[in-house]
Amino acid sequence: MAGLVGLTALALVVVAPGTAQAQDANCYDTTAPLTVEEQRLDDTLVTGGPAVGPALVKLAGFDGRVTEFTAKLCHQVVARQAQQFVEREGTALWKAAVARAQSTTPLAHDAYDDRPLYWARLQLSSALRQWKPRFSLPVNERAKLIQKFDWASRGLSDSAFPAKPGVRRIAVTGFDPFQLSGVNVRRANPAGAAALQLDGREISTPSGKVVLQAAVLPVLWGGFDEGIVEQFYGNALAQKPDAFVTISQGRPGRFDVERWAARWRGGFADNNNVNSYGSVPNAAGWPQPANEFIETSLPFQKMIDAGTGPFAVNFNRAFCEWVVVGSQQSCRTDEPTPGRVAASGGGGDYLSNESMYRANRLRIGYGATNVLGGHLHTPVLGQPADPVALTDPAFEKQRRDIADQVKALVSVV
Repeated sequence: MAGLVGLTALALVVVAPGTAQAQDANCYDTTAPLTVEEQRLDDTLVTGGPAVGPALVKLAGFDGRVTEFTAKLCHQVVARQAQQFVEREGTALWKAAVARAQSTTPLAHDAYDDRPLYWARLQLSSALRQWKPRFSLPVNERAKLIQKFDWASRGLSDSAFPAKPGVRRIAVTGFDPFQLSGVNVRRANPAGAAALQLDGREISTPSGKVVLQAAVLPVLWGGFDEGIVEQFYGNALAQKPDAFVTISQGRPGRFDVERWAARWRGGFADNNNVNSYGSVPNAAGWPQPANEFIETSLPFQKMIDAGTGPFAVNFNRAFCEWVVVGSQQSCRTDEPTPGRVAASGGGGDYLSNESMYRANRLRIGYGATNVLGGHLHTPVLGQPADPVALTDPAFEKQRRDIADQVKALVSVV
């Protein structure tokens, strides 16, 4: 399955003789292994049914973009031009997803759906992984090429704030869908949906205009090890922002502004079924003080009192620290004990917590204490009621309600 899933899901390279794309059939090696995440492109809800990921890509109208990418990739003959091509195409995919999310024209498929971007990205990264270029492409260079595309398709190459004096600037990140095994392959992530709604927005508030730049982070320990959080927020810091807000999906029925981020990974599997346990590692090339806990500086009470609705907003003071590292924890709501090792923040010990920790460790490392920073957990988004449906009105409404309230809460910041 691992060797065939990419081109089965893409349905682009294996074509009938005589078609326009038949000449490119030898451009891809269908036996080249894909990541666990990419292999889910073949997952269906019922035996013999359509693959969920590609179906969502088609619903959003991104299937033509995927077809064009795979055809053009076959015609890249120079390494440098290929690098420029994949970054340009990644940025174009991101911009198309943002434009679709923020469309003021009624669409055939819900504009707030974050899943088409996720699955289209995987289709294109699969193509890059199985591509047979006409020039030498060592393993490490292919990995760099895939990363360049991936980061661009997440908004990292399109993160410049407009040069407008007197406008406040806020950098935000959401996340990909996660926990996608079995029927959960339909899952969306309201934090990713909110990021698409916020990117490039200019919002009027009682205290003036706010402009936002957003990106969507991977649910991958390896991506965090490569420094994707630092790359996005480091670029933001160079543009003198007013605030950082990392956003992820959290608990049922409520928003949480998290008080503490912790320097610890609890080992839960990521989207590639990889586990990571222990202290949060550094990302090479960035200032990273060794704080065990980092406290939010977001105006949490103002966010609570704003009455954004429909969900309640809570200030979560919880944290855990190791009394004996690896075997005994103390969990409380007061203050961390000086000298103890962090075990979990209010946002737990997974990538949500780590996004807050890394972004704000960077902020502190650069001495940007005038920049507000913290994490917002959204309510959990359910799934369509029919177990074989990709969407339904109640599911879409809940995602829209969550994303719109994120927008309101960020504007309060």
